[in-house]
Amino acid sequence: MKRPASFARADFIRSPANAQAITALDTWPDWPGGCLVLVGPEGGGKSHLAAEWAARAKALRLDPAQTDLSAAGGRAILLEDADRGPGDETLFHLLNVAGTSGGVLLTARTLPGQWPTALPDLRSRLNALFVAEIGPPDDIVLEGVLRKFFRERNIRPAEDVYPYLLRRIERSVPAALEIVSRLDEIADAEHRDITRALARQILENEDETLNLFD
Repeated sequence: MKRPASFARADFIRSPANAQAITALDTWPDWPGGCLVLVGPEGGGKSHLAAEWAARAKALRLDPAQTDLSAAGGRAILLEDADRGPGDETLFHLLNVAGTSGGVLLTARTLPGQWPTALPDLRSRLNALFVAEIGPPDDIVLEGVLRKFFRERNIRPAEDVYPYLLRRIERSVPAALEIVSRLDEIADAEHRDITRALARQILENEDETLNLFD
């Protein structure tokens, strides 16, 4: 049985790639203008850090389609995927109340200066926002998420599987999840332990498949 994911700070994988983001979050509630934008790649840990902050700040999780902020009542606010969900009016309203609420945390995959908007006033506000970036996953993060994904599936692979995968998989958290899923699937179907040999078999087979389309 797969274990539920934990969003506790203690379970977050710290590394130089996310040190800036952690430091910025911990300056709350003293964010400039009351707002912080947490920017990083898919699977980089934005939602984990945002969930931990939301619990600590007792924040209202805002639905991107929600335009009425009266329910916030001065509480802190979390809006995820701010570069892909809400419209200009919602963002403008959020930035207006950020200084008088308990703080506004936005997460996004792109920098605020790249977000589309038709409002010149909003553009200038976005360009001035306090931003903390999570960098691409380094070896510390990738090994940590590999161990986390195996642990959630109650799997204990051979230790030499980790350095082998780190040298060969795409450097992204979705790629780490994909290889763990493939190893779990094949090991279960063939009643095998998860070893370096099995990892090599899967990666070499996938390379051969990709080469057919080169």
